[in-house]
Amino acid sequence: MDRRELLRWAAAASHGLWLPRSAQSQSRALDDPFYCGVASGSPTVDGVVLWTRLDPKALRPSTDGTAAVRWELAHDAQFARVVQRGQSLASAALGWSVHVELAGLESARAYHYRFLLGDVVSATGQTRTLPTPGSAVASLRLAYASCQKWEDGYFSAWRHLLADAPDLVLFLGDYIYEYPGTGSKLRKPGGGWVLTLDDYRARYALYKSDPDLQALHAACPWLMTWDDHEVQNDYAGLQAGDGLVSAPDFAARRAAAYQAYYENMPLRASVLTQALGGLGRGAEMRLYGQLAYGNLAQLYLLDARQYKGPQVCSPDGKTGSSIVRPESCPTWNDPARSLLGGAQEKWLSGALASAASGGARWNVLGQQTLFGPRDFALGPAQKFWNDGWDGYSAARTRLTAALRQPGVANPVILGGDVHENWVGHVLADYARPDSRKVGVEFCGTSITSKSGKTDSTAALLQENPHFVFANAQYRGYGLADFTPGQLHVRLRVLDDVQQQDSSVRTLAAFAVEAGRAEVLAA
Repeated sequence: MDRRELLRWAAAASHGLWLPRSAQSQSRALDDPFYCGVASGSPTVDGVVLWTRLDPKALRPSTDGTAAVRWELAHDAQFARVVQRGQSLASAALGWSVHVELAGLESARAYHYRFLLGDVVSATGQTRTLPTPGSAVASLRLAYASCQKWEDGYFSAWRHLLADAPDLVLFLGDYIYEYPGTGSKLRKPGGGWVLTLDDYRARYALYKSDPDLQALHAACPWLMTWDDHEVQNDYAGLQAGDGLVSAPDFAARRAAAYQAYYENMPLRASVLTQALGGLGRGAEMRLYGQLAYGNLAQLYLLDARQYKGPQVCSPDGKTGSSIVRPESCPTWNDPARSLLGGAQEKWLSGALASAASGGARWNVLGQQTLFGPRDFALGPAQKFWNDGWDGYSAARTRLTAALRQPGVANPVILGGDVHENWVGHVLADYARPDSRKVGVEFCGTSITSKSGKTDSTAALLQENPHFVFANAQYRGYGLADFTPGQLHVRLRVLDDVQQQDSSVRTLAAFAVEAGRAEVLAA
């Protein structure tokens, strides 16, 4: 699909244009086609993306392999006051996904939406536009989460998060896992290793069949970024990952994975910078960007996987991650290496500088992993994981310098990936424990994915004093409540993710006063 055709599809999704008569006349449902639920995301001041995906086995498409789906947006859940309605074209070429890019809506306003195919009506979703930049905003409840591995547990965390009523959900990567999961004693994903476009589509369909995940997608807008398992464990840019099972052509596998990600997320067509065909040539799929939440917060969504330089000094020349002694790795501190890539680094530094003049009370970075150093060796020796920020220390120093620009108020870094909760301070110079505190960090645990050893956390916490809290035992999510004067964060955890009816509780709570980069127990 070239860029011109992609833009025509986007226009059709937004306004009901360019729908072939065959699609309009012949599309009808044979059964419930909305098996993946509904979702919204990519919100703006006057718009949002509505999403669904059809089950091809439950519909009768037109002769050209398309289906026209109607959609409605209303002020009320009964759809008595419809604001906009239209038609969108779903096709086999895009995995029967539907992306409706709405515009012209009121700011800071809640809306209800639904899809219709023939006589079948989807579940009703609720979404919300953003407040106008600079407008007075009293609060924001931002949920952050990552790492939901099907075979490791049930997605009950989403049910509990639904009850916590977030304004936005920030998902920080590993929405699916590419493993066969055959060793699980709980539940198996089936289908073997995920390598092809059809494999990725099937894995997303499985994950999205979960009713708790569907319910939270339908409840509020999501902000999406990815990590490695949406493609392959430990991949970096166009370098393959751990090599357990690899496709003959990794670039083709990555392109298939990226296309499936677009098909299954509430993303704008503009993320496909060179349309679908460009993905096969290694073109970027741009997920990073920023949004303003009134005068309360600037949110920066980062991509720490697509532009990443390869990991260095893994033993025996293997690709992927390892625990490395820096003194034995000549390229460890090479300033040319980057986790975000040069273009994204430059963009972020400029965006932070611009935000400083806008007066946002909080500057929040959503990225994939633990930011502060985590030394795994007890005592004077040092060992670090080369796949995270530790393996790109010069790039971390550059980002810390960007956060120190005048007027960048109250930096907060949110992360995931490590399947553990880590809370700490962002230091101007991590080599000096008494260095000035630049901001705060909350790295969250996983929705289900298992962590490694849990008995060494206390010792690691002592070894890395810029952190004030760590826990590897529990799965769950984080709730960050922002007000003009304070950030309040609760670490919400489940007792046992292998029990569908597991209860939830607050493991720990923290407060950060505006103007003071200090994490305090709440």
